[in-house]
Amino acid sequence: MSKADNMLAILWLLKTEKRMTANQLAEELEIHIRSVYRYIDGLCASGVPIIADSGHNGGYCLLREFTEVPLFFDLEEQKALIHAARFADEAGYPFSDALHEAIAKLKRYTNPEQLHAIDRHSVGFDVISPLPDASLEPLLQELEVAAAEGYTLLMEYQKGYRDSSRKRRVDPYGLINWRNKWYMIAYCHLRHDIRNFRVDRINSLSRTEWAFQRPSNFSARYFFLENLLPDLQNQDQLISVCIQGSPQAINDLCDHWLFGHALQERSNEQVHFKLGEKAISTYVPYFLLPYGTSIQVLEPSFLRESLTDVISKLYNHYQKIELD
Repeated sequence: MSKADNMLAILWLLKTEKRMTANQLAEELEIHIRSVYRYIDGLCASGVPIIADSGHNGGYCLLREFTEVPLFFDLEEQKALIHAARFADEAGYPFSDALHEAIAKLKRYTNPEQLHAIDRHSVGFDVISPLPDASLEPLLQELEVAAAEGYTLLMEYQKGYRDSSRKRRVDPYGLINWRNKWYMIAYCHLRHDIRNFRVDRINSLSRTEWAFQRPSNFSARYFFLENLLPDLQNQDQLISVCIQGSPQAINDLCDHWLFGHALQERSNEQVHFKLGEKAISTYVPYFLLPYGTSIQVLEPSFLRESLTDVISKLYNHYQKIELD
C-alpha cells in the first residue's frame, strides 16, 4: 500500500481498536515497525492528536474529542456514497478513475461487518443508462477545471450535424448533465452572450492566456432550465395546447419533462398545457409522434399542421428509399 493508504489504515485502527502498540500496528499492516513510527510522526505533523503512553498497558490512541468527530462514514453513509457512485459512473462522470479509487479505499478500510452489509445492499441496486461516450472524458475534465479556475478556452464547435465546425472563444461557467447528454454553459465571445453548448459537438479544445470572472451568484442549472422550460411568469406570451387521449397517454404526457412543467389543468382523458410558440413549432410535434392515434390535438391548429408536415416528410423519405 502507499504511504497515504498506510497512514489512513493506522488512523482507522486507532479509532476502532482504541489503543494499539507499534508492534501490533506493524503486524496488522504487515509493515516494518520503523515505518509505523514514521507514519505516526507524519499523522502528528498533520494535526492528528495521537497520544503515546508508555508502560505495560501503553500504546498509541487518539484523543477522545477527535474520535467523536464524524471523520469516518457510518454504514448508511457508505451505502449512499456507493449507490451515488453508480449513478455518476453511468452518467459518464469525467473523473471516474478517482471515483473508483475512492470507493475502493472506502471498502478497504471499513470493518468486515459493514463491508458485508454494503455488498449485500449493492447486489440489488443498479443503474442502466446508455453507454457514456468515453472520448468525452478529457473534454469534460478540461471544461470542469477551466470553469473552476476561470480561464478562457478556444474550441472548434459544430453547431448542427450538417454544419461545419467553427472556432469560438468561450468562458466556461459550468457543466450540466441532462438526459444523458453533457452541456457546457459558457459566455461566447462570438455571440457576446451566455449560451449552451453540447460537449459531444466540440471537435477540439485548448487553453488560452485569458482569464475570466464568473458573474456573481450565477447558476448554470438555473440558466439551463430557464432556457429549456416555458416562462410560466409570462402567461400572456404562451399558447394553449389542448390534447385529448387515452388515460395512459395523458398520464405519460403529464410526466414528460417539458409538458409536466407546462401543465395547467387535466382530466382523465384531456389535458391543457401552456407552451412557447418556438417549442410548439420545433420540439412538440416530435414528442407527440410516438403516441400515434392514442391522442388527438384539439388546439392549436398549427400544431396539428406541424404534426402532419412531420409525418409527410417521414412518409416521403421512406417512399424515396423504397423507389431507389
